[in-house]
Amino acid sequence: MAAATTLHTPVLIVGAGTVGAVLALELAHHGVASTVLDRGGADATALEHLGGRSMELLRRLGLAAAIRRAGVGADEATDVVWSRGLDRPPVLVAARPSVSRLVQRYATVNDGSAPAEHHQQIARGPLGQVLRAALRETGFVELREGWACAGVRADGDGDGATVTAVDLRDGVQHTIRARYVVGCDGPRSTVRRCAGIGLDAMPGAHTQYRAIRFRSKDLALHSRGPGLSTLVVGALTLGSDPERHVWVAHLPVAAGEPLDPARQLRERLGAAVEVLGVHDWDDALPVAREYRRGAIFLAGEAAHAFRPAGDAADTGIGDAVDLGWKLAAVQHGWGGPVLLDSYEAERRPRALMDRELLARVLETRRRFARLAAAGAPRDYLAGFLRQEPALAEDPGMSYGGRYASSPVVRHERGLPPVPHGQRITPSTWPGARPPAVRLADGGQLFDRLGPQLTLVDLTDDARGRALAGVARTRGLPVAHLPVFDPAVRACWGRRLVLVRPDQHVAWRDDTVPEDWDAILDHVCGRRERS
Repeated sequence: MAAATTLHTPVLIVGAGTVGAVLALELAHHGVASTVLDRGGADATALEHLGGRSMELLRRLGLAAAIRRAGVGADEATDVVWSRGLDRPPVLVAARPSVSRLVQRYATVNDGSAPAEHHQQIARGPLGQVLRAALRETGFVELREGWACAGVRADGDGDGATVTAVDLRDGVQHTIRARYVVGCDGPRSTVRRCAGIGLDAMPGAHTQYRAIRFRSKDLALHSRGPGLSTLVVGALTLGSDPERHVWVAHLPVAAGEPLDPARQLRERLGAAVEVLGVHDWDDALPVAREYRRGAIFLAGEAAHAFRPAGDAADTGIGDAVDLGWKLAAVQHGWGGPVLLDSYEAERRPRALMDRELLARVLETRRRFARLAAAGAPRDYLAGFLRQEPALAEDPGMSYGGRYASSPVVRHERGLPPVPHGQRITPSTWPGARPPAVRLADGGQLFDRLGPQLTLVDLTDDARGRALAGVARTRGLPVAHLPVFDPAVRACWGRRLVLVRPDQHVAWRDDTVPEDWDAILDHVCGRRERS
């Protein structure tokens, strides 16, 4: 039997799923080492939906191309079909264009309203392989496979934490001391429990659901066309699985309803099924009351448990990138104490907003089921669905989210309208994602941004060079990027724009500021905590 050891690491990440792996890769992107505990046993067959904004963030880490090669083909659509029964014509098909169609749509668009990346669907197994290969290549990540977190306690001096880890192969307990510990260990997070952080559930009564993974070769389930992602049949929601002839059904159930999933599916589908797995869940959609307790942080489903109600990893990937660059900044000495405080200030409101959007989708499905059961005619049901904003494409919101109350963004007076709808609204408003633009040489502007802070300089005389120089003399990694491209100048709105590592605007102006040092202190979190 192996002997117990004591290990030391700057950052310990508990959980090697999508969020934990991306966090480790974000830290490595900034030259910070981490140790990742991977207990294994994750569902490798489930389908992961990566939104276009997540793919932009993963592109920074050099992962987008590999993920697309391993994912669902670019020609596959992800339509949502609404029906009163498999033997009846669809009420409505909510079209979700394929990546190929989106590429064609934006081929000639270069006014800042086109994204740098589009969405991607990929099974968790292949996605995990891509991420693990990247983890092993970095040289900054120590991946402890088969290790589980048994306990976490904050160190008495308030600087760091100690984790008890168990090697599941031989049962030996090891001690790991870390400056920071991040729980990416899912909805039943051990890290969250040990930190004493509670959860806030969605207000109101909660609906119970049963998730049933099953196999069926019934032709009715496969006659809706290639690339079908979701099929809503009355009260039943079917999601396609990467494995051939395999689906996941979600159906509302009454409290205490007997567990007979095969019968429940046969009654609703009229199809022969082979049940592969069952678990119950509800739509409480809890969000952690705190994202940080001293040196202990939460990210992904440890901070917001939205699965299986939603299959998008976007909220968690946003957590990983936001927290990763901030931990790296503090580890390297240029990030101040407010920078780590800003993680919760930026990401928890985003989780609450994403929760409301997901709750709206679930409510739409319940209302559709009630109307269908009441005998509402097909045209009435279609009209109801067309009025539901939860069904519409909303790239404006997906790419246009901004950190409106962040303590490390130099905010301006007033607020522009919240971006939403069929078009990305180009904006360099502080806290927002700036416009993505193709340069005259065919390259993407986002690819020219530096790994840390970048001062994008659209002045005629490159006057931002001196500002970047001042920052570097203070030990702040600000790259100077002069841009003379007319397409960028037409939509960026300001001549000097400071962009953070996560491609959000920290500050902007048309002229050289007199309080540049104060601005740098603000966006780097070097002010005293209020």
